[in-house]
Amino acid sequence: MPVGYERPASIDDATRLLATGGWQVLAGGTDLYPAHVGRPLRRPLLDIGGIPSLRGIRRTAAGWSIGAATTWTDVLRADLPPLFDALKQAAREVGGVQVQNTATVAGNLCNASPAADGTPVLMALDAVVVLRGAEGERRVAAVDFVLGSRRTACQAHELVVAIEIPARSDGARSAFMKLGGRRYLTISVTMVAVVVETDDKGRVAHAAAAVGSCAATARRLPALEQRLVGAASSDVAAVAQPADLVPLTPIDDMRGSAAYRLDATATLLRRALASLLPSTA
Repeated sequence: MPVGYERPASIDDATRLLATGGWQVLAGGTDLYPAHVGRPLRRPLLDIGGIPSLRGIRRTAAGWSIGAATTWTDVLRADLPPLFDALKQAAREVGGVQVQNTATVAGNLCNASPAADGTPVLMALDAVVVLRGAEGERRVAAVDFVLGSRRTACQAHELVVAIEIPARSDGARSAFMKLGGRRYLTISVTMVAVVVETDDKGRVAHAAAAVGSCAATARRLPALEQRLVGAASSDVAAVAQPADLVPLTPIDDMRGSAAYRLDATATLLRRALASLLPSTA
């Protein structure tokens, strides 16, 4: 039996269709199509690729807005401040160039894979997911949006329309690091995203750290973040203590043991922080 297909031209048209129920939203399709190799699609497709307002990165009064259909290549080509370096670094890790040209930032988040490269970065950036339904709009923090493996807070009648990133000072920078079985085209053993904002004296005014592939969802590390505030430089030997990694629940699998994942995560955190806050020693 043929599966239905619609390609709405506006967000309002899309939300009206979603309100009727049963739709599978299609953006880049780089996760959806491989998941259905050898088996038929069971739900009609709602292709949001024809809605121009969903693509692009825009400066707003409060920060930046990344449209839901913005691709990873769009991110790489955008003129963005150092705050977004981690997002650009993650963009280079999302498959190959062909995938980056098609896959979307919002799709990576909505797929809700524990190993999604973009999720820890968006969490560390304090991103907010903007959802639109026929009844209106609501916002959900990225840390609350992914509920578990393949589960999100997006309801069946809602469409992710944008991801908002709050503005920070010119001293804000970020870094993303990933460990896998090879340099590219690999699912991570672990990955970290770190955001650091410094004041005019060079001390840390704000810090955020998130880890992916070490739990059912990416997790922030609040204990580490709190300890970094006020630091004048990265004391590499003192960061990423065992207590900081308590939010993580890594598993043993073919890519590595839980113990290895924790050790590797601590190492990546040290390296990421050292790249943002070079030691004065």
